[in-house]
Amino acid sequence: MSEIDLVIFDCDGVLVDSEIIAARVEAELLTRAGYPIEPEDLARVYAGLTFKEIMLRIEQESQQLFQATLIDEAEKLVDRRLATEVKPIEGVHAAVGSVTGKRCICSNSAKDRINAMLARTNLAPYFKDVIFSSLETPSARPKPAPDVFLYAAEKMEANPKRCFVIEDSVHGIAGAKAAGMRVIGFTGASHTHPGHADLLMEAGAETVIRRWADFPAVLAALSEWSEDA
Repeated sequence: MSEIDLVIFDCDGVLVDSEIIAARVEAELLTRAGYPIEPEDLARVYAGLTFKEIMLRIEQESQQLFQATLIDEAEKLVDRRLATEVKPIEGVHAAVGSVTGKRCICSNSAKDRINAMLARTNLAPYFKDVIFSSLETPSARPKPAPDVFLYAAEKMEANPKRCFVIEDSVHGIAGAKAAGMRVIGFTGASHTHPGHADLLMEAGAETVIRRWADFPAVLAALSEWSEDA
């Protein structure tokens, strides 16, 4: 795999099955605030975005304003639920361990939340000191901005063109593609829905996998082919 400088994993919905848990909390809060929405619909449309960004987008679309205090309330409730409910995606430990070169995490979640989820799911040893949160980049711009991917590539001394990203959301893929990176879509988490894989391909993923067992072979195959060739 000489063409790979760095393999970047998203966290929520890729390493850990957390997207549906957050969606349930956030949907309940939005519904209480006067914007009825089902968790499955929230996850389908807004997966990969921070709750602040979700609120801003809904405000623009519906012309309905929310209280800013909802953000802090959501963060606390989600952290509480994740602490007892989050599980690793089946097969993820072997898949991450199969990456013999550099690897890291790029996420919109806060680093404290990422660390807590990795500890609970026994994934922490794979990502010591290589966790990048968009909240801690110089710009603090979340995905779909490319900033967190470019920041990670710089810190890891990797050429963006030789980075592979694994993402479960359209917004995450948009950010990775804007950073000039290659993307594998992932649909193995609980928030997956009919048409999910098609959406990821349309967003720019080169291929989509549903099981982590398929990851090593897919990464090896793609690494043999360069888009610049």
